[in-house]
Formats: sequence, structure tokens, C-alpha cells
Amino acid sequence: MDATELQTISDTLMRIVTPDMTPKKLLKAARKEHPDASKKDIARAAFFSIIANADQDHGKVKNLQAFAIAGRVSGDA
Repeated sequence: MDATELQTISDTLMRIVTPDMTPKKLLKAARKEHPDASKKDIARAAFFSIIANADQDHGKVKNLQAFAIAGRVSGDA
């Protein structure tokens, strides 16, 4: 995955994530817009979003963090 794709998925995640969204729902919503992205790619984009947006929307960043960590721990591709 190149930097442009990472940024595109990151932008999507910030747009679609809600404070009450579960990691499973977030993955499903992200894959709807990026069907070729693996869970690992989406988790990387979530980490990118956390770093880029840490000081903006804490509810969204908290959910992205939960998703990113769950994605890295499960190791699913």
C-alpha cells in the first residue's frame, strides 16, 4: 500500500467512524468503500489517522485506536 492509498483510507476512517462504533462495524464500513484493502491495510490507516488527528476528535481517535490495536493483535490479513 502506498502513501496515497493510506491517506485515502485514513480520510475515509475519519469520516465514517463514530464514538459508539465497534471495530467490526468500522471494518465493514471501511471495506464497503475500499473493498481491496486488507484488514492490515485498514489497521495501518487507522494508526495513521490516530497520529494525524490526535488533537482533534478524541471520540473518533479513541475508536480508531481500539480498532487498530485489535487489528494488529488478531493478525488477520
